[in-house]
Amino acid sequence: MKTMAAWAGVGALAFGMVVGGVTVHVATAGAASAQSCGSGVPELRTTLYFGCSRPKGSVSELDWQLFLRDEVTPRFPNGLTVWDAEGQWRGSGGVIGHERTKVLLLVHPNTEAARQAVRELIDRYRKKFDQGSVLWETSPVCAQF
Repeated sequence: MKTMAAWAGVGALAFGMVVGGVTVHVATAGAASAQSCGSGVPELRTTLYFGCSRPKGSVSELDWQLFLRDEVTPRFPNGLTVWDAEGQWRGSGGVIGHERTKVLLLVHPNTEAARQAVRELIDRYRKKFDQGSVLWETSPVCAQF
């Protein structure tokens, strides 16, 4: 992605989804806590948007699969979800840019170690594939394993 966006609160919306066999209940009104999760576990849902355009060419599917194997999976071995998307952003001069994007969804503990692992992924991707930024959004969730 060419620019980073900050996501403010989304309101008091709640919904559920299944991620890699885990039911995830998203509560965006505030941080998930043991009390608000009932029988679930308070976790964070992190979604990362990795742009695939490079100054000279693009990130190939093989490049992505190797990054996933070598960088993402060792840091988040308990599971993840990836899908293809098309990114769009407003660049300098108001020009709308487009690029193929990989979206990575992680559900992980709300710990400094996990946040550091996310920062490391972003840093490694930016350096390896000559990217200006990687969009990172995080929300508190309740997960039932």
